[in-house]
Amino acid sequence: MFDDPLLKMWVSFIAMALMFLSVVITIFTKEKLTGVLRYSLLTMSFVCIVVSGLIVLVITFSGPVPE
Repeated sequence: MFDDPLLKMWVSFIAMALMFLSVVITIFTKEKLTGVLRYSLLTMSFVCIVVSGLIVLVITFSGPVPE
């Protein structure tokens, strides 16, 4: 799926950024917000962490790139 090693690197950076964004959203939401906005942002945070986990899973199991 990912034959280019540089592409694999950038996709994994996107996954790490999604993880970081999820943590920041969760911390901000738990400390500052209440009500419907809180739960909608927590849902967005959960979606970010699930998507980043799937990206890491695909990158990891796609194996080494051919040289």
